[in-house]
Amino acid sequence: MSTLKIHTIETAPQESKSQLEASVKSFGMLPNLHGVLAESPQLLEAYKTLHSLFQNSSFNAEELTVVWQTINVEHACHYCVPAHTGIAHMMNVDPTLTEALRNNEPISNKKLQVLKDTTLSIVRNRGLISDSEIATFYGAGYEQKQLLDIILGVSQKVISNYTNHIANTPVDAPFQKFIWKN
Repeated sequence: MSTLKIHTIETAPQESKSQLEASVKSFGMLPNLHGVLAESPQLLEAYKTLHSLFQNSSFNAEELTVVWQTINVEHACHYCVPAHTGIAHMMNVDPTLTEALRNNEPISNKKLQVLKDTTLSIVRNRGLISDSEIATFYGAGYEQKQLLDIILGVSQKVISNYTNHIANTPVDAPFQKFIWKN
């Protein structure tokens, strides 16, 4: 697997520098993923915009975690599973849920399990999900907005998961304790 350059603020293309400075301000460090994405200022901006939009979508912290980690595990992203484990802890998501997602185990909360199942179906079937799957999703208490918000989450995760596969992005120090193996 190739390893792409991980930029610092100093080595990044000029158009990425302010975005990387904002990352350091937000996270207290420069995430390696952002350093890799900096090579393409447009991709870095797209990722950060999608991340912000998804965080402010109709999902609460648990639901965000379900969508993120379901996609991360399905895509076998060595970088994003530990990162989102740490993020889930920071968002006070129940560690039992986080571990179930990391280990691709059933979720005890039926509504969250439906969210996981729907997310997986969207990813695996490239959006071609059945009417019965949509009816089950709505029957669990979700609405059209949440169905579309899953697609927003998938869009964000495709950028990060695929980039991390190609770049072999090293897991950031704060998330090393959450290393994950597929």
